[in-house]
Amino acid sequence: MTAGDSVEADAARLRAHLAELLAEDGRLKDPAWRKAVETVPRHRFMPGFYLDAMERTPQGLTVWHPVTAERDHGRWLAAAYSNLTLITQFDGEEPDWQHAVERHGGAPTSSSTLPSLVVRMWEDADLAKEHTVLEIGTGTGYSTALACERLGSEAVTSIEVDPHLLDQAATTLYGLGYTPDLAVADGLYGYWPCAPYDRIVAACSFRSVPSALIAQTRPGGKILLTLSGWLYGYARVLLTVTGDGTAEGSLLPGTVSFMSARAHAAPAFGNPAHWASTLAERARTARHTPELINAASEEAFHLRFLAQCAVPNTQMLTVDDATYLIDVVSGSAAILIPGREGWQVRQHGPLLLWDAVEDAIDTWQNGGRPNPTGFGLTITRDGQRVWLGEPSGPSWSLPEPAGPAPRT
Repeated sequence: MTAGDSVEADAARLRAHLAELLAEDGRLKDPAWRKAVETVPRHRFMPGFYLDAMERTPQGLTVWHPVTAERDHGRWLAAAYSNLTLITQFDGEEPDWQHAVERHGGAPTSSSTLPSLVVRMWEDADLAKEHTVLEIGTGTGYSTALACERLGSEAVTSIEVDPHLLDQAATTLYGLGYTPDLAVADGLYGYWPCAPYDRIVAACSFRSVPSALIAQTRPGGKILLTLSGWLYGYARVLLTVTGDGTAEGSLLPGTVSFMSARAHAAPAFGNPAHWASTLAERARTARHTPELINAASEEAFHLRFLAQCAVPNTQMLTVDDATYLIDVVSGSAAILIPGREGWQVRQHGPLLLWDAVEDAIDTWQNGGRPNPTGFGLTITRDGQRVWLGEPSGPSWSLPEPAGPAPRT
């Protein structure tokens, strides 16, 4: 047996083990998806990736170790078939995996999403053999290959905004015999040449649902994507599209996050001290504390998304003990500081940011503290509303979507 044969045999064994783990965790209910996981060689899509070294620099930056087959073959192959998200790019800079070096800090801009989430997205999209699908965010190409294995390459279109990433993914996909339609394109605008689609599935997140995606989905078709924003709150939604540019659906359970579409990234907000100098002198005691949306809990994860719906252009940061909310669009700001009599809040600007967050939390509490499935999203030509309980219930508007208006 050659070294190459040994690698493929080890990979096949690890794939079977991964499929077994996902099945035990409640994934892979459809045997066809299990077969796809057992078939597609994830390691072929990742010449290298970064793993958290669980260390910090003196400046507090995360230390990332590069892992490649040449550096540590066993670690590379084992990680490729673990249920982990593997970071493959930082700050939009493509690594030279032949000469990869340790990284300190940086913002991840591409990854191979953990297999359980990839499969969950495909399964939640309610795909059937006869469906055509647009995948937004080819990334390494692994999830694209799973879709090709399940549906057939002719049913799959996948787009990626980074041309270098797409070139790498295409080389691997075509080398393995998968031939989906691939294109360098911005997910905000979908991909008209292969439309319409029965399903659109996004592996990135958006502040609101791009209008082009609704226009490119067949009536009765579905869109599965993650909503996010500048507070880093997340919620997944499965929308059913009608024939008149409208769509509606419920939020889905779970704590899932994806990297934002690059055009939806938060803007720089400047110096917090400058914003603090604009705040009102007088403070009031906060009815709700920032821990409600900052805690490491599932409830806080969901409440952060609700808070984001209430103040969609706001960013939040903590400096020492103080929590800042900054809205660069309206010029509004708030600061919360803990004290003996509870958290004190000072605000300034046309929007009272913490008041809006507290009102949303009150509405959630008065509504029985529902999980995400108690919320839905309705899209019409007049806007996009996240609602509680039913479409006529309390609601919050999402930011104006990017992209062209739907075709008439």
